[in-house]
Amino acid sequence: MDGITPLIDGYRRFKATGWDTQLERWETLAKGQSPKIMIIACSDSRVDPATIFDVAPGQTFVVRNVAALVPPYETGGGFHGVSSAVEFAVTQLEVTDVLVLGHASCGGCKAALSRTFEGSEHGKGAFIDSWISMLAETRDDVIADMGTSDDAVREMEHRAVGVSLDNLRTFPFVQERLDDGRLKLHGAWFGIAEGDLLVRDPETGAFNPA
Repeated sequence: MDGITPLIDGYRRFKATGWDTQLERWETLAKGQSPKIMIIACSDSRVDPATIFDVAPGQTFVVRNVAALVPPYETGGGFHGVSSAVEFAVTQLEVTDVLVLGHASCGGCKAALSRTFEGSEHGKGAFIDSWISMLAETRDDVIADMGTSDDAVREMEHRAVGVSLDNLRTFPFVQERLDDGRLKLHGAWFGIAEGDLLVRDPETGAFNPA
């Protein structure tokens, strides 16, 4: 158990110092959840939505994956982890807001820009390459505009948020709720080095300080 010992130690601290202080909250959550916000974030260990937004259990419904990507709506093929999470949040929990959260130093965006895993075998990057292929068109646009500089990587991170937001709109049940005002979509980007949070302007696509 050595590898997860820090987690067990953390649990013990939580149970000893945090559990008893919010018993009423835990009892309420045990009966069900009713978060109003869904956050789609990257799996990167440096981008923990609960820490960034200082939220407690029960306040947000979170799905995390490489580069915080949402695939376009489609019903065929294999398993649909992100799509099922979106469907559950929107149609069952009836969240009022969905936030796509990009971040600095995103390995998925950088790999998409540099084609790091292109042609890889399974077990060596093929799954990653297939997933980030959603950014192929955006990658080509960024390279045409900016090359592959550090600024281009940052631009890729910003535009990837836009890709996920556009893909969310391809889900009929999302668009229906956008049209009647029951749901709003948001984009943001977090940089851990300075602790900066930038929020995406829905009209221009520009990212501005929170």
